Amino acid sequence: MNNFLDNWDDEQDGEGLPSVESKEEAQLHEHFRFVADKGQSLLRVDKFLSDRMAASSRNRIQLAADAGCILANDKPVKSNYRVKPFDIISIVMSRPRHAFEIIPEDIPLDIIYEDNELLVVNKPAGLVVHPGFGNYTGTLVNALAYYLKDHTDFDPSDSNFGLVHRIDKETSGLLVVAKTADARTSLCLQFYNKTTKREYRALVWGIVKDDEGRIEGHIGRDPYDRLLMTVFPEGDQGKPAVTHYRAIERLGYVSLLTCRLETGRTHQIRVHMKHIGHPLFNDIRYGGDVILKGKNSTKYKQFIHNCFEICPRHALHAKTLGFVHPATGEEMFFDSKLPDDMEQLTNKWRTYANTDESYL
Repeated sequence: MNNFLDNWDDEQDGEGLPSVESKEEAQLHEHFRFVADKGQSLLRVDKFLSDRMAASSRNRIQLAADAGCILANDKPVKSNYRVKPFDIISIVMSRPRHAFEIIPEDIPLDIIYEDNELLVVNKPAGLVVHPGFGNYTGTLVNALAYYLKDHTDFDPSDSNFGLVHRIDKETSGLLVVAKTADARTSLCLQFYNKTTKREYRALVWGIVKDDEGRIEGHIGRDPYDRLLMTVFPEGDQGKPAVTHYRAIERLGYVSLLTCRLETGRTHQIRVHMKHIGHPLFNDIRYGGDVILKGKNSTKYKQFIHNCFEICPRHALHAKTLGFVHPATGEEMFFDSKLPDDMEQLTNKWRTYANTDESYL
């Protein structure tokens, strides 16, 4: 999501915002809207917004509230207003939101299924899913805009079409795309009700103790680093999140897991696995890009360096996806093989685990 504060025209310390006194005269334009879910606990609106806007500081959000730019149910509120279930929180400004055109780009797509209602695509690692701050071109949405350019009903700029869910830039795997407004409504409802079936394949540092496990912990923005998510104690911080995992193989100093999402929070698997002491292999953001387990020998260090080069991103793949077809009611299930980089990485660890480790 674009940072509404960063999109102001070089405004400093709230300059350019409509003042509280002038807000009645100014024509205000809605830039963002958030609807609190039914389980929302009472939470200050500045905290509520900072949890949802990655690059915006809480101080800047408080300045926006002081300027009358934050509304709760269409009424201006101060930063200490407590958000309750089903509240509609809007961010308004005196100028229209900067708009950008989604430009169709001929980017190859790995489409594994398509009909008149939807398509399922296997996204490669490194491809950003949706245009946003710093990534206005070269995304999956730009590729879809080109691929569906002759589809008369499809408008990539219309929120009634297109992507129903997202995965991180460096995560590979399956995504479903709605080609009609009805299909999007049905699919979004399935994700909201947690009836979709999603499993990921992950290679993590360390040997997991149990064959199966359940990780439960609220996830929210790290208060010290806005680019990170973290697990909070239960309370008014973060959102509830549950991840189930199962060990497939234990390979030397890493484990290959299947992870099933019960919820869909930002960076959920990456954050939950770090929380239990098993960061994803080569996850730069969450500390998996250094040697966390193993030996101190030069040969072992070189082995890990080679592994990082084979798979130069966090080792996570959205392997399966299941949902009910929005038009036919048929249960659909899709599976994708591991991409080459993760396959090679896993094989390299498998060879290591089956070899006399003394040479490393």
